[in-house]
Amino acid sequence: MANIQIRKYRDEDSETVKELFTSGMNEHLPSSFMHILKQPLTQMLLMVTFCALMTSSKSFLLPILAVALLLAGVRQMVVYMFNTYIETSLSKDLNNISETYLQQKNSCFWVAESDGQVVGTVACLPAESAPEFLELKRMSVHRSHRGMGIAKALCRIVADFTRERGFPAVILYTSVVATDAQKLYEHMGFKKIRQFPLPEFFAKIINFTLIEYRLDLEEEK
Repeated sequence: MANIQIRKYRDEDSETVKELFTSGMNEHLPSSFMHILKQPLTQMLLMVTFCALMTSSKSFLLPILAVALLLAGVRQMVVYMFNTYIETSLSKDLNNISETYLQQKNSCFWVAESDGQVVGTVACLPAESAPEFLELKRMSVHRSHRGMGIAKALCRIVADFTRERGFPAVILYTSVVATDAQKLYEHMGFKKIRQFPLPEFFAKIINFTLIEYRLDLEEEK
């Protein structure tokens, strides 16, 4: 990790952190769209639409156009779902990182810096659903600096922070389409605890789930 420094967040990092978070989230759009296309319900809807219009119109053009419009609509719904999550995050904890993470007990926000540029982030705070654990959040590394061990170092700093404060474990949540993140967390010793659907109606229809991971620090001793 040459020329990489991990330090606590400073207020002047705000815009860069928001941009890094937004670009990282948008990278999941293609894989999310492919995830939807693989769902049996989606495939059945497309097939039924195509066959019904093919039978009634006796033309290839109309069913092809209809399927294309359906695909465009599905993609737009995915974009809407992601944009809603991004806007909510930017207006909540990422709107005032110092207040949310640095001024609260057992919470912190770090950035990874390369040659004076912020290229990675991670944070932790007491988990809302399980306050006896700390939750790893806002893990992101710029595409240009992946494969350099930055994400692993950010995971370790959260684990060390959690251990120093006497918490027994770190938990986190990641999406079913974030396969690279899943591999990273499993490599770092996190165990998959459960997989569950998002509460939004559209997410349930497309089987878009979250995965909960936990790193038991007692087992690391």
